[in-house]
Amino acid sequence: MGKNPKIIELEDVVVKFAGDSGDGMQLTGSQFSDTSAFIGNDLSTFPDYPSEIRAPQGTIAGVSGYQVHIGHKEITTPGDLADVLVAMNPAALKTNMKWLKPGATIIIDSDNFDDKHYKKAEYIEDPLNDNSLEGYSIVKAPITSLTRATTSEFGIDAKTADKTKNQFVAGILFWLFNRDLSIGESFIQKKFKKNEDLVKANIAVLRAGYNYAETIEAMTTTFLVNPSINKRGLFRNISGNTATAWGLLAAAEKSGCELFLGSYPITPATEILQELASRKHLGAITFQAEDEIAGICSAIGASFTGRLAVTSTSGPGLALKGEAIGLAVITELPLVIVNVQRGGPSTGLPTKTEQADLLQALYGRSGESPLIVIAATTPANCFNFAYEAAKLSLEHMTPVILLTDGYLANGSELWQIPEMKNMPSIKPPKVKDNHEGYMPYLRDEKTLARLWAVPGQEGLRHRVGGLEKADKTGEVSHDPFNHQVMVGLRQEKVDRVVDYIPDQEIMGDKDADLLVIGWGGTYGALLSAVKELQAEGLSISLAQFSHISPLPKNTAEVLKYAKKRVICELNLGQFALYLRSKYPEYSYEQYNKVQGLPFMISELKARFRELLNKN
Repeated sequence: MGKNPKIIELEDVVVKFAGDSGDGMQLTGSQFSDTSAFIGNDLSTFPDYPSEIRAPQGTIAGVSGYQVHIGHKEITTPGDLADVLVAMNPAALKTNMKWLKPGATIIIDSDNFDDKHYKKAEYIEDPLNDNSLEGYSIVKAPITSLTRATTSEFGIDAKTADKTKNQFVAGILFWLFNRDLSIGESFIQKKFKKNEDLVKANIAVLRAGYNYAETIEAMTTTFLVNPSINKRGLFRNISGNTATAWGLLAAAEKSGCELFLGSYPITPATEILQELASRKHLGAITFQAEDEIAGICSAIGASFTGRLAVTSTSGPGLALKGEAIGLAVITELPLVIVNVQRGGPSTGLPTKTEQADLLQALYGRSGESPLIVIAATTPANCFNFAYEAAKLSLEHMTPVILLTDGYLANGSELWQIPEMKNMPSIKPPKVKDNHEGYMPYLRDEKTLARLWAVPGQEGLRHRVGGLEKADKTGEVSHDPFNHQVMVGLRQEKVDRVVDYIPDQEIMGDKDADLLVIGWGGTYGALLSAVKELQAEGLSISLAQFSHISPLPKNTAEVLKYAKKRVICELNLGQFALYLRSKYPEYSYEQYNKVQGLPFMISELKARFRELLNKN
């Protein structure tokens, strides 16, 4: 008979799962997130894993983590510090102690807390007996041995049995947070539907974990996080990479253009290629190229034939694509380049997040190569910005770089599923056969977009290529005066996009004592910090930029009235450099972080208080 625990209702809670890469912490985190989404919690997640595929087991370098922030209130970040930590070995405990709230609950796999594992984690003393965990609520669960005992009746080998121990952890969490176990069982049935033995074994381990938590004396309190009060409609939990892929699919349907993705696998962008490759039934065509250059060149070829052409990459791949992007600029073909930023330079930090590539996106090409640059701000709105990137590219006949980052790509949050009928129209400037007076570089008077003809259309033969074009006719031209005309037209075409993007919003008073300026994926942390300080009565506002090139037409007005401005970035100041070049008449403070980690709300608030208190 189970005990009757005390139930504490919480507005929000942060749970961190940590262990070796083979411990299944990413899967358990996803399972907990999906269950939370199912019952109506708002949420935000942050997977954090090593770049080494097989880092030495039990070492600090091999620790893989997954943080989940769920709430009854609105959730905009994965949270600063964890209320609950699951540590599958000493290395996971040591790595994450600095990310715990005072008095947090720590659930450990006691089977792995021995001298052998302490040595791997570089512990000098036993952390369970040296008073370093004083003040925390410690749950010592023999997870590995109980998992093996539970799975012994299913005839699976020891290695496979150990892979199910993450479900023992899930069972404990289901009990701790008063979750319906049937939701977890459904997750397992879907995940392992092709192997009935694995389904049975994992469900048995899930139940064993639940029953263990229900009976041990160390756990006398459970927590309840009620459904979100702010979410109404049809929602699902979605990652940024999946949202990006789906936004491109929606744009293809709305525009009537077949979707083509030419790409080369690269962390952390690979899931976009994988997701679209699984959507052939929706008309998506994907080509996994032999390298980055082949990926983008195949996309340019697809654009020439009238497709919605996309290539996806990360920072090193964007560098390799630079010359081909210039080709798309000079031929004035639509092309969406999705750049999922990671830490650099070179290979850098492949699995960590950073706003590393803004200047490369703006200027990283030969010659005058203007294009549109926009940046997503949350995992869910990667859908909207992928859709907008396609719309701007198709309607203005120019490449668009969409910047996301590893934090957005791998993280997830609730996404309200839209109806296609409510999505903005997309109208590419395609021409019909035998269009009277057709020339490839005749332009729309308002947008300066050229008309789009594809090979095989009757009466519409024309040339494209990397050499400069003659105005209107598109013939190869080395005339210096024509070159100046064409360079100017390509720049003016991008500049005119300002009339087709929204004005920049300010969250707060326009004449606040401090205007916080951010761009892209730092939105959640900056918004939370600003809102918390506003609630304390401080004069502070936020302007989070998503449209970078061109900047919104009211940008000068946004910058004008604040007494102080601080630009916050996960780099050394690339957007600050850009804004200073565009609006040198204003002064800017900076707050920069380059650690492969997102901003913490607490560190932002400390910096903002410092600036507000400074004369």
